[in-house]
Amino acid sequence: MRAIELVLRCHAGTAAQRLGHFHRVDEPLSQPPALDPALAGWRCLLAPELRVRQTAEGLGLSGEVVDALRDCDLGAWQGQSLKALQRDAGAALQHWLDDPHAAPHGGESLHQLQQRVGDWLEHGLGPGRWLAITHPQVIRAAARHVLDLSFAASQRLDIQPLGALHLSWYGRWRMRVVG
Repeated sequence: MRAIELVLRCHAGTAAQRLGHFHRVDEPLSQPPALDPALAGWRCLLAPELRVRQTAEGLGLSGEVVDALRDCDLGAWQGQSLKALQRDAGAALQHWLDDPHAAPHGGESLHQLQQRVGDWLEHGLGPGRWLAITHPQVIRAAARHVLDLSFAASQRLDIQPLGALHLSWYGRWRMRVVG
């Protein structure tokens, strides 16, 4: 049986987060995080986006880029403000929030994101201690997979910049509260 310790850590803060915008793929960090020597020895996995790579560099880490950790593809909504979308495409935005199979932006649905992250959790990791730097929607999808949450419940999880979700596997996935 494989034993896995996995910490999913959100990238550091960006202007898009502060302003209430969806990210662009090349969105940079507002400020890089401080070096974290406590993370030495963890095998690091990274989503491919610039903000994730900059977070890893600031923390003093390097790692393998894993496509399954990429942010949700928001198609035409990338870089758009939530206020503008509510004003100009409110029904489409609400449809996307209410129906996990919807992708009115022409990108990836939340259901597709969930499948990608769930498949990676079940088949993409070997034994060991892993740190994966990724995005709020990916972390929500991991929590949804592990706890069998509804899409609506998982969307209420508030994932802060540099926030971390601790998971472990020994026969089945478990979420750990760390204090």
